[in-house]
Amino acid sequence: MKGEIVPVSEAKISVLDWGLTRSDITYDVVHVWDGAFFRLDDYLDRFMVSMEKLRLDVEMNRVEIRAALVKLVATSGLQSAYVSMVASRGTPIVPGTRDPRACANHFYAWAVPFIWVIPEAVAKRGVHISVAKHARRISKNAVDPTIKNYHWGDMTAALFHALDDGYDTTVLLDNQGFITEGPGFNIFAVINGVVVTPRSGILEGISRKTVMEICIELNIPCKSTNITQDELLNADEVFTATTAGGLTPVTKINNNIFGNDAIGPITATILQTYWAWHAQESLLERIDYL
Repeated sequence: MKGEIVPVSEAKISVLDWGLTRSDITYDVVHVWDGAFFRLDDYLDRFMVSMEKLRLDVEMNRVEIRAALVKLVATSGLQSAYVSMVASRGTPIVPGTRDPRACANHFYAWAVPFIWVIPEAVAKRGVHISVAKHARRISKNAVDPTIKNYHWGDMTAALFHALDDGYDTTVLLDNQGFITEGPGFNIFAVINGVVVTPRSGILEGISRKTVMEICIELNIPCKSTNITQDELLNADEVFTATTAGGLTPVTKINNNIFGNDAIGPITATILQTYWAWHAQESLLERIDYL
């Protein structure tokens, strides 16, 4: 915060910050595994583009942001971590203004022990998902989903319904009835031997990118396309992908059970390769701990 490393419990923003009051903010999350950032440059690429699209200027360049993240984790001592970088519109310099140009934009970052969006125990038995019945994904014409954001009203409403019905999490449809994404993850399906993932209405996840690159390496057909609810429910295999936990097999969606409630062979191969890639030096940024 303001260039200083402090305990998370002491980190604060103003109650007048537009990041809080208007969700006028962007962020990105990169993970550290066994003492190294995984694909840090890819996350920085997306974060810089998000700031540019939102016209946020935190008066730090890419090199400075990268150095701040490395120093943050090195100071924390965390060998495996969930690391967030944030750019907020900030507090208006002129009280009461409605002019977004009259705010002091600012950067902050935080690191905590590695987070599993889907708990490890659930991931091992296979996650159970509902397709949201009531909440639809906010239109990409209203909020650009390729900019990582805190607009989670649709996700939260869908999560309440899913959890109340006994599911682990949920995935949302867009207004045309196509599958989009879930709270914190992209989704994939294996249909007739082809790995498919939604092509619009989604955050273009780095873990999603990794899965698609793995498919190329393993000669597994893979494409982004529109996916209907029926196509998802009748898929051969389904899995999720996220920075916070990697790949997770899905063994049930609504009342449909996949592979006798067990991980599918293509999912298992991609999952194994995903973690193997965490030893590829070209994808890592090793941390010199203080």
